[in-house]
This record gives sequence, C-alpha cells and structure tokens, in this order.
Amino acid sequence: MRFKSTILALLLIAVFELQAQDPIFTQSNYVQETINPAFSGFEDNDRVHAGLLSRLQWPGLDFNLTTQYAFVNKSFDYGPSLGFGIGLNAVWQYESFNNYNYVQINANYAHRVNLNNGWFFRPAIEVGVGSKSNRFRNLTLADQIDISSGVVNPVSIDPLSNNTINRYYLDISGGMVFEREEFNGVTYWFGASVKHLNRPNISFVEGEEVKLNIFYSLHANYRFPFLRDSSLMMIANYMQQGQYNRFDIGSLFQMDLFLLGITAATNPARNFNNSHLITSINTFIGLEYTEFRFGLSYDLNTSKIGNTRGVYEFSLTYLSRCRKCSTDRGRKR
Repeated sequence: MRFKSTILALLLIAVFELQAQDPIFTQSNYVQETINPAFSGFEDNDRVHAGLLSRLQWPGLDFNLTTQYAFVNKSFDYGPSLGFGIGLNAVWQYESFNNYNYVQINANYAHRVNLNNGWFFRPAIEVGVGSKSNRFRNLTLADQIDISSGVVNPVSIDPLSNNTINRYYLDISGGMVFEREEFNGVTYWFGASVKHLNRPNISFVEGEEVKLNIFYSLHANYRFPFLRDSSLMMIANYMQQGQYNRFDIGSLFQMDLFLLGITAATNPARNFNNSHLITSINTFIGLEYTEFRFGLSYDLNTSKIGNTRGVYEFSLTYLSRCRKCSTDRGRKR
C-alpha cells in the first residue's frame, strides 16, 4: 500500500510539473505566432495569415501527449506610417495517461511603427483565457482506503477531492519585433516575447496558489539568396520558463516550392548531472502550393529518456495573395 501511495504521489508531482510548463512546437521556428503576438499582421499589405499545427509527442512512452494550435491574423495598412495587425489563436493539449487537459484562447494586437532606414518596430499585446483540468474525480485518495477492512470509502476529506471542475484564469502576454525591410532579397528580424505577465494561479487546490512561471523568448531570423532562385534562412530561438531553458539553432533551405530544414534543440542550463546539451535533432520538410504551405517535422531524441519514437508535427498555413502589390509578393518567412 505504501508503494502504491508513493507511485500516486510521484504521478501527481509529474502532473503539476507538466502543468507549469508551456507547450513548445518544433515548428515555432517557422510559425512564430506560437511564441510571439507581434507576428500578427507581420506579412503586411492587408494579407491574411492562418494555419494549424498538430503535435504528437513521445508515442513510444505510451503518454499519448497531443497538442494542437490554430491561428488567424490580418494586417491593416494605411500607408507606410500607419499599420497594425489583429489576430486570434487557440491551443489545446491532452495527455491520456493522467487525463490532463489544457485549453487556451487568445486575442492579440500588434502595432507597426515605421523607423528610419527601412526598419519597422512591432510592439504587441495578447490577452487570453485558459483552462486546465485533470479529472480528479477518477482518483482514489489515501484516506478513502480502510486497510483493516479492505473497504474503499466513496468520500474523501482530502482537498483534491473537492477540485473536480476546471481551473480558469486570465492570461496577459506581450511581445515585440524589429524588422528590416527587404533589400536585394535579404531580410532579417529579431524579437522578444514575455508570456504570463500577470502570473495566473493554476492551482487545483482551493485556497492555494501555484503561480504560472513567466515564459521568456528571444528569437532572430536572417534570410538571404542562396544558389540560383533559392534562399537560406538562419534561425535562432532561446526560451526560458522557470529553471528550464531551451535554445534552438538551425536553418531552412527553400528551393522553388520545396523546403528542407534542420534544427538542433539544446539545453544550455543542464540542470541535472545527466542532462544532455543537445536534446534532439529536428528535421523539417515542406511544400508550398499556391497560397498554402504544408510542413512535416520529426524530432530525433538524443537523450537517454528511452525509446520515445520521437516527436511528430504537421502544419498547414495559408497566406492570402498580396492584392496591393504590383507583383505577387511571396512570404517573408
């Protein structure tokens, strides 16, 4: 019985640890709306950018951790000195192992400021409502078990027994991007975002507080012509939440309609003695067809966590045509 109680405690610790961390998409390096609201309206010229991502993580460990993300945003342009973007996005994550369920819907606004020498500054704010649940009604807690009689009582006085409804909270985030206008096919930008500025309480226990850690991200992108009618994009993205951090570095090669990318996900902090500096090698293939881009990525785990069978992600994004441009303008990213 003590062994079972220990296992239950460990599972609960794992649950709360998971709930305190944001879901991260491998393809956030290509679909930056997932990490920074300042990318709402980033394509300019009244264009609409929309898409969805679906992620399956570590199926070999029988966790069945799935995450979906959907977004839509539009730019509004009133000349070079005035422009802004508005957007909506939603993220949903579910883990069948412990019935963990997380849903959040956000609305964002990004303003465009025209600086000198072709630079643009885009500050943004995002406000959302989140919900987390674990379906605690399915748990049998220690005080319900009478060892002497072998009877399991239906009622518990444990605080967890009264927390069978979802935890709702308000979430406020911000971000910014500095962008250099295209020149001879060369573009570059760098940005930063800070999520959970108000540190919402995500505790399931009534009267207790578990503040959601602030999520920080610094990211940069440099794109330039490469070979004939092709381009190469260099990517860097640093993320920090609580004691955990991650630094992605890689590149994306585009040749006509096809895209090939590779990224190394690293753990610079290495909080534990057995931590690996490189945690995974992430590959990406993509195809552009008219206004649509299809993407498929696979993360090859390099740590000793076990036979995870990697991480799979699928993305589909749409970018409307540039009706204000004299020639059809391609994607910035």
